[in-house]
Amino acid sequence: MDVTAEKLNLLGMRQHALESFFAEKGERSFRARQVLQWIHQRRITDFDLMTDLPKSLRETLELVAKVEIPITIAENKSADGTIKWLFESGAGQAVETVFIPEPGRGTLCISSQVGCALDCAFCATGAQGFNRNLTAAEIIGQVWHANEVLPPRANGEPAVTNIVFMGMGEPLANYRSVLPVLDLLLSDFAYGLSRRRVTISTSGLVPNIERLGDECNVSLAVSLHAPNDELRDRLVPINKVHPIEELLDCCWRYAAKHSNRFITFEYVMLGGVNDSLAHADELYGLLQDRPAKVNLIPFNSFAGNEFARSDRARIARFQDRLRQKGLVTTTRKTRGEDIDAACGQLAGKVSDRVRVRLSEKTTRIAMA
Repeated sequence: MDVTAEKLNLLGMRQHALESFFAEKGERSFRARQVLQWIHQRRITDFDLMTDLPKSLRETLELVAKVEIPITIAENKSADGTIKWLFESGAGQAVETVFIPEPGRGTLCISSQVGCALDCAFCATGAQGFNRNLTAAEIIGQVWHANEVLPPRANGEPAVTNIVFMGMGEPLANYRSVLPVLDLLLSDFAYGLSRRRVTISTSGLVPNIERLGDECNVSLAVSLHAPNDELRDRLVPINKVHPIEELLDCCWRYAAKHSNRFITFEYVMLGGVNDSLAHADELYGLLQDRPAKVNLIPFNSFAGNEFARSDRARIARFQDRLRQKGLVTTTRKTRGEDIDAACGQLAGKVSDRVRVRLSEKTTRIAMA
């Protein structure tokens, strides 16, 4: 029997789970905090080097546990400084993670699934299909790796200051794994990030937006991309299950649960599809007088897609129209396009692909 394969990977375990693990071993709860700091702050994976743990405990951990980091297959660096890593996820699968350096911050865009089942029309990940959910260890391992290989910031802090769940997959369709990761990102004994520096991006899984609002106060970004149901049905098929009115009502409830919380609405700019001034006026009608911000995203092309990016002048007119009406609107700067690391381009390596026919039943299964 392969004993190593049965060892428990501590990498993705949050504090209360580790406390239960140590209690079962007859250890005090503070051991969980010590191990969290060793793994996530000092990035030590060898129990023998965790020197404030008793030798007997280190020996026990060596027998029953491990700290296993996802294997890095490749690293690519863009001319603009953006870095993309490809991580092995077993059985010939791989996922991608992108680091975006900017003055004053470093943003890591992480993946939560191998592929995606929601099949948004403008997204390379959706075009790949879906294989499986990532484990909490596979998700947080992306953050661990980035902080390990990137030089620290000038103030000595880790390179990653912001986390966005905007890589491969729909994070709220992998809620069971994503929630422990959020706990680790916010924990003072792990990554200690501010709630405003952690963003979940969702295409609109309403029941799990509700759960997230109750269980974890982080920033929320919603992939809207259309101002009416007819167009959104085409671009974001989950809209057929949770149409715009239901989605927005849920968003306003989320914002109301957390003071001073704005919802960011992502809107990919597709030439001749959703980028007219009439669309801008319609979008404003949905969001006016609400805690809403709009982030316009120039479309990034990938093989086999049917769309073209709106030209700069058209994007500028769209943005100006919303701003003139009083809606906070920004346009995302395209980064990493030369290494296929820009928004919507992440494809990884997905085989045994599954496409999920959207229905109430399949969304319940996806979010179980």
